[in-house]
Amino acid sequence: MTETPTTPATAEDIAAEELRLRRELAAVYRLVAHFRMTDLIFTHISQRLPGPDNHFLINPYGLMFEEITASNLVRIDLEGNAVEPTPHPVNPAGFVIHSAIHKARTDAHCVLHTHTRAGCAVAAQQGGLLPVNQMSMEFHNRVGYHNYEGVALNLDEQERLVDDLGGHPALILRNHGLLTVGESAAQAFLRMFYLEKACEIQVTAQAAGALLVLPSEKVCEYTARQLAGEATADFQDDIAYDLAWAALLRLVERIAPDYKD
Repeated sequence: MTETPTTPATAEDIAAEELRLRRELAAVYRLVAHFRMTDLIFTHISQRLPGPDNHFLINPYGLMFEEITASNLVRIDLEGNAVEPTPHPVNPAGFVIHSAIHKARTDAHCVLHTHTRAGCAVAAQQGGLLPVNQMSMEFHNRVGYHNYEGVALNLDEQERLVDDLGGHPALILRNHGLLTVGESAAQAFLRMFYLEKACEIQVTAQAAGALLVLPSEKVCEYTARQLAGEATADFQDDIAYDLAWAALLRLVERIAPDYKD
């Protein structure tokens, strides 16, 4: 599933790896915009850069996601401060959630956070994400829940947030929104795409007013393991997500070719 950051050997390798990561992250910003998962200039997608400095890429504060390019992404430190000259402001407070997860999870190279209508609706439901559809079962017993504590501007919330995420690939922030992590921006996006779809399906099914049919715990857990490639089955599809990401890159090339600039 896509490349993850490594420690390059030479200055040329370092530059090439950073450019690759910038372009992948910029592509994800454009895809989040295309699939209408944005909240004006708010929310963030952060990407860890390789090396010992604990530097990250994040969107310039004030730009719409449709305006994000590889070159205008801002390099920041763990406190959310810009570490290179940039004409764009940075919102350090917006990095509170992201920095906590990046510190705690070495596998969380990318952290993606959204405030979508369906995601916020499910985040406000006592039952949380239900196994209403196959898409939601990818996250069965694999999503954490974090209770709302107000706007995430206080550092003392970080420990509780990290504890609630645990080792899961996704987190539902009660009364707030959704969050996914990934070893790459591509993986974090694909997880968010299907978490968002799962929320949309749940809200739509609930709106119909009929009683919901929910599979058994055994079937839900087996499906989750199938989707993670961990279950025994007659067939395996190990290339699905790589093919999906390649198709998404072709989409970005068609709709927003300037993302690589």
